[in-house]
Amino acid sequence: MEDFAELGLRRSIADADSPAWHVRAAAGRRLAAAPRIESVAGVLHRLLLDAEDTGVTSDTAAALLARRDLAGLRAVLAARAVASGEGTADQLAAELDCDPRWATGEDGAELIAQLRTLTSDTDPDVRNEALLRLSHLR
Repeated sequence: MEDFAELGLRRSIADADSPAWHVRAAAGRRLAAAPRIESVAGVLHRLLLDAEDTGVTSDTAAALLARRDLAGLRAVLAARAVASGEGTADQLAAELDCDPRWATGEDGAELIAQLRTLTSDTDPDVRNEALLRLSHLR
């Protein structure tokens, strides 16, 4: 018998290729909530850089940032660093700039600590994007 979680994960991966933007956006939200997003990182990256609709980008990025962990923040920074479309790049920047953790000092400190950690990431794009975000705080 197939595991329900595995079935849901496979369905979400399939939905990420839907022609309907709202189906792709829902897939991004569901995949961002997966316990180990590393296994679906490629699909999430593609959704973050959705060339057809920034709603997909926005929903996926917001869900990843809502995780409040390094993996979610890293995924959004990695996409922002390579976003070529102006609308997509702007949407990713807006999601990073509007992360609710900036609203309070305590949560903002958590986000800053995560950004500092990511300045040592193995991916130079993530490192550079984290450094850029931190430089805007000065």
